[in-house]
Amino acid sequence: QVQLVECGGGLGQAGGSRRVSCAASGRAFSTYAMGWVRQAPGKEREFVACISRGGGFIIYADSVKGRFSISRDNAKKMSYLQMNSLSPEDTAVYYCAADPDNTYGTRSSRNYDYWGQGTQVTVSS
Repeated sequence: QVQLVECGGGLGQAGGSRRVSCAASGRAFSTYAMGWVRQAPGKEREFVACISRGGGFIIYADSVKGRFSISRDNAKKMSYLQMNSLSPEDTAVYYCAADPDNTYGTRSSRNYDYWGQGTQVTVSS
């Protein structure tokens, strides 16, 4: 079992930056890939980024490429999503998720077995 807790959400302005964090407990952190997924009001969940178990392989959604950066610290059992050049379109609940079956992580939300409770990020124009 894996427990995930996000923090760092809040209200920001367009063009600003924010970092959301995900703390993991339970199963050894380095044994699963991590992903970040977001859900805006009235929309389906959208893949944002994922990072492999060791941190050396990363995938970004086209909508955040060049603006967001995912990372992980296996010693601290933490995953981070650094968000720069924020726009109102980035407003969403951000979830971290763990995929114990894939070394590299995937874009598909269905592959993630464990989810945090989410943290709200709101960007005003």
